[in-house]
Amino acid sequence: MTETIVFDNRSEFALWAIELSKEIVSTHATALALAARDCNEDEIRTAGNALGTAITEALLQVFDGLLEE
Repeated sequence: MTETIVFDNRSEFALWAIELSKEIVSTHATALALAARDCNEDEIRTAGNALGTAITEALLQVFDGLLEE
């Protein structure tokens, strides 16, 4: 089940977006940076795809919330 988040103002949305961005970066961008440091092309591809997927899922979450209005 998906958790519903309601924002009463733009500031609340901004705080949510910042926290989600921090989570995505700490989880996925770190893996991408480590793979790049090690020059491992397979790991770079995997980590890059995971980062892209996380960003896409976050954007779709916002879009889906807009449709529910």
